[in-house]
Amino acid sequence: MGGTRVNPWLLAAIITLVVIAVVIKRMTGEPVNARELFVAPAVLTGIGLLTLIKRADLTGTDLTWVITGALFGAALGAFRGATVQLFDKGGVLWQRYTGRTFLAVIGTLAVTAGFSVLAVKMGMHEHARPLQLSIGVSFLGESLMVGRRGMATGIPFAPARRR
Repeated sequence: MGGTRVNPWLLAAIITLVVIAVVIKRMTGEPVNARELFVAPAVLTGIGLLTLIKRADLTGTDLTWVITGALFGAALGAFRGATVQLFDKGGVLWQRYTGRTFLAVIGTLAVTAGFSVLAVKMGMHEHARPLQLSIGVSFLGESLMVGRRGMATGIPFAPARRR
């Protein structure tokens, strides 16, 4: 009695498209809406956690590296979030990625890759850290930082979009 398995290539393609769409929107600037700020990172993190929970072969070493990696990824995301430009447009808070944000992206990707290589060399199984979890916690760290910085500006967040 197995669950439905999603083709890993299809899942990777969907995640890639979502990340590209978010980055393009943030390059051009977009209103900061609390729901939009947190829903995608929470969903990706949730998918990653579910993927992790379904694995029966995880070791204590795997879990130690996954938890450490998640905390590290969230901190790197917060670092990236500190480089996002926040501004008032039409009386609501907007955000835009800057050149510094892209330098932070490149730097954090390099650091994360190095961390992953070290984790595997130290005994973590390569399959033990779902990509969705890594991306989700990174964007969650960024969202928390942008949200905190946004609240400190006193500029109201944009209202939820009507469907």
